[in-house]
Amino acid sequence: MFDLSAEFVAFLMLGGVFTLVLTGFPIAFVIGSVAFLVGILAFGPTTTYHILYSRFYDLSLNYPYLAVPLFTFMGVILQHSGITKDLYDSLYEALGRLRGGLAIVTIVFGTILATCLGVIAASVTILTLIALEPMVKRGYDKSLAAGTIVASGTLGILIPPSIMLVVYGPQAGISIGQMFMGAVFPGLILAFSYVAYVIVRCYLKPELGPAIPADQMTPFSPAKLWRLLKAMVPPVLLIFAVLGTIFSGIAPPTEAAAVGCLASMLLAIVHGKFNFKLLQHASLETLRVSTFVVMIAALCYAFVGVFMSAGSGEVVSQLILAVPGGKWASFAMIMLIVFLLGLFIEWIGIVFIIVPIFSPILAELGFNPLWAGMMICINLQMAFQTPPMAMSIFVLKGSAPPELGLTMSDIIKGVIPFVMIIMVVLFLCTIFPEIITWLPEKMLGPAH
Repeated sequence: MFDLSAEFVAFLMLGGVFTLVLTGFPIAFVIGSVAFLVGILAFGPTTTYHILYSRFYDLSLNYPYLAVPLFTFMGVILQHSGITKDLYDSLYEALGRLRGGLAIVTIVFGTILATCLGVIAASVTILTLIALEPMVKRGYDKSLAAGTIVASGTLGILIPPSIMLVVYGPQAGISIGQMFMGAVFPGLILAFSYVAYVIVRCYLKPELGPAIPADQMTPFSPAKLWRLLKAMVPPVLLIFAVLGTIFSGIAPPTEAAAVGCLASMLLAIVHGKFNFKLLQHASLETLRVSTFVVMIAALCYAFVGVFMSAGSGEVVSQLILAVPGGKWASFAMIMLIVFLLGLFIEWIGIVFIIVPIFSPILAELGFNPLWAGMMICINLQMAFQTPPMAMSIFVLKGSAPPELGLTMSDIIKGVIPFVMIIMVVLFLCTIFPEIITWLPEKMLGPAH
């Protein structure tokens, strides 16, 4: 055991995580190893073991995290239920004749998926398999097609039910139900902004997203309208089952997640897709994702325990509060740190590391905790789309058919405008905080 200053411990732990992340080792093992080794150096084995054990145990008893496996199970069932394909085809028939119509359909479809899945890998994979080939084969610019898929697929981590919000809320002491409601308008504004960008871009350069050739167009008949309305029924029912029960105060998010699981199974049964094989696959995938989340959560929680016990949290707090320019400059510094972390660390590691450290600072600066938390979550949208740690980009590249010739350069070039749109929405939410806070204030009853 050594007499280490709080400043040196902060440098050692944060520097160690940044350095080891670049080696490619899983983030959970990186963070856990740094916490263990620095804890041994700073406190000795007995205290370190106590910190690690107590933090692990506390996390295992955190009831709201039950929503993670429930929402994951719901998303996997829907992914294989056949609902998504029918909905995309119906939207294509309605909007495919517009310039950039397929890209607009992809964004609308991605937004609807976001309200049903909440799992990024599933959303981006579905959009890639369903939408990429039709766009590329109809002459769409590969960058526009790829950027549209990545941006709209990533909405699933913001628009509820979102696993990120389920993870963030308990860490910050914020109601998950209020986090869900606070994410609705920012998520929809992002989706509308993506659509507006595609419309303007394809209007200025029609060759980027050509409309369906005139000889392939068919009139939009009542039968097509009926098919579209029928395809919209399952997601609307699911949204009502989850968000409706939360907003009305009937059930908190964890129980609403269970209602969503039941609704997704009923929808799969109606579509004739529910069987033992699907149940087995969904259960195993839920176990895999939940174990991954809990493993990272526990080790990050232990990391923060060592970090705070050494007094390093106060070091970070003083550093941020000392930024010249007042509270908004300090807030900008926090947002910049979150953005930079997103370049190198997975979102779940970022949430578990920064929330316990930054939440007291944001409270001391006088910011609304819900508003500040949602701003960080919106910011983290960029973490999925900015290399080198850009999960959405990697999922798209891995899911894209090789014969389409899609390159990483195409994807990154296509994503840049959508990342800039996220920055604009962050600015709007700063000027008009009611975008985030209005709907949670209208919630009926407690939602924890």
